[in-house]
Amino acid sequence: MGTPESSTRTGSLREARQFEMDTLVGVILQDGVLLSLGLIITGLFWRWHRTGGVALDYQIAGTNLFEFVTGEIRLAVHGTVRPRLLVNLGIAVLMLTPFIRVAASVVYFMGVLRNWKYTFFTAVVLIVLTYSLFLR
Repeated sequence: MGTPESSTRTGSLREARQFEMDTLVGVILQDGVLLSLGLIITGLFWRWHRTGGVALDYQIAGTNLFEFVTGEIRLAVHGTVRPRLLVNLGIAVLMLTPFIRVAASVVYFMGVLRNWKYTFFTAVVLIVLTYSLFLR
């Protein structure tokens, strides 16, 4: 049995780690959404400035996220930088933000908290999310 002082210390350490985890998740989600929003707004403004409209004429049906992102990066490398690229990158960042949040949780549960139960559950979620990125 621990002393009341040691259980108080353990409780405050647990609260501090929970606060770190909440902060990490909050920063990842907030920054991902803000980056995505900035890219989409910039792309739409650029499109409006070039053409007078914001409509983007293309379809992405039958494409998974990996193909979607690599296709846009390939076009950018070959010098085809256009408003659609920024909008598509914004969409990709928005779709990848929850994935990065879960990956960070796995690392945090495994590396910092050494909580194997939560590591296992978040790893399962990460595997399902990773699989879903490759679905069409």
